[in-house]
Amino acid sequence: MLTKTVQIPTADGLADAFVAHPGGGGRHPGVLLYPDAFGIRPTIQEMARELADHGYYVLVPNVFHREGATPVVELPEHIGEADRATLIERLMPLIMDLTRARFQGDADAYLGFLAAQPEVGAGPVAVTGYCIGGLLATRTAEAHPVQVAALAAFHAPVAADGPETLRRLTADIHFGHAETDLTPEGLDELNGTLEASGVAYTSEIYPGTVHGFTMADTDAFDPAGLQHHWDRLLPLLARTLTHG
Repeated sequence: MLTKTVQIPTADGLADAFVAHPGGGGRHPGVLLYPDAFGIRPTIQEMARELADHGYYVLVPNVFHREGATPVVELPEHIGEADRATLIERLMPLIMDLTRARFQGDADAYLGFLAAQPEVGAGPVAVTGYCIGGLLATRTAEAHPVQVAALAAFHAPVAADGPETLRRLTADIHFGHAETDLTPEGLDELNGTLEASGVAYTSEIYPGTVHGFTMADTDAFDPAGLQHHWDRLLPLLARTLTHG
């Protein structure tokens, strides 16, 4: 296992990013992982390492790089509910500032970086994300149908850009929703849009979960929900990306 921090040139300066990939040489499928709003930190790095352990080259960008290098905001070791409210108040202007148009150049840069790495195999990549990162993953997949073969998003506002974005998706999809984020009726509406597009997808509410359930350093963490997430994500990557 090899890890490092890299700097990716974007139209608005350098974006720092965390990389994890298998050692020992060879080329591996690329995975672009967008973190939740709290950004790159030990929990996210550990998730990237887990994916790399399964044979992937994983890139985790600092999506708020315009504000500065990681950490953009200081985080406690464990993010409790009181911490969450304060942090989200601080981060919300950065989230709102990361418009679809502004983000597009960033996504181009991240995918370009992956394609240029000698450890990354030829062929399409996967994008996955958590919370706001799931929306960014969806935007990336919609804008790059040739480069992106798989899309996964967890406790994420994947429909925030409207149904037209969802209808343009071509990647194989898994959406894992928190029980507190989406009603059964909302799930039916979302899945109906995906069904009409003809894309291969699974989209489900994870029972008993709240927003942020995959994040082990928060009060929202649900171990069963995290395992469910791996049980969906890893097979998606295995069937859509080419190893070797």
